[in-house]
Amino acid sequence: MNWGSFADFLAMGGYAFYVWGSYGVTALFLLIEVVLLMKRRRTLMQRLLRLARINREGGYESKT
Repeated sequence: MNWGSFADFLAMGGYAFYVWGSYGVTALFLLIEVVLLMKRRRTLMQRLLRLARINREGGYESKT
């Protein structure tokens, strides 16, 4: 492997900071999105379980 060309690739013609920084920021936001989706799912599941428990106990009266 020619390490000179690999170093040139990583340097991105002098724009490495911007290019790799953009990849880093994108990866960070994708990670944050996954964490937020997992949190929202957990909250929704808790609400649904609570509603099912209320319905099972007869504590919910339908008005229809």
